[in-house]
Amino acid sequence: MDAEAAIYIGAGLATLGMLGAAIGVGNIFGKFLEGALRNPSAAQGQFTNLIFGFAVTEALGIFSFVIALLLLFVFQGQAANG
Repeated sequence: MDAEAAIYIGAGLATLGMLGAAIGVGNIFGKFLEGALRNPSAAQGQFTNLIFGFAVTEALGIFSFVIALLLLFVFQGQAANG
């Protein structure tokens, strides 16, 4: 396997982190809605936790996307030169 093929495979695998982030965000909002429907008076108190969980989960997905872009554009140029 040459270096360029390995870079494409690595970038594809790095994007799987975005799949995990999408599942995590859906799980966070689904559980929040489930809890809010069970106890509506406590929903407002948990809203800040919801936003914090969403931000952290989404950041992990963005980090995996950045790693995939680094593999595609930065390391691909190094593999072609080296």
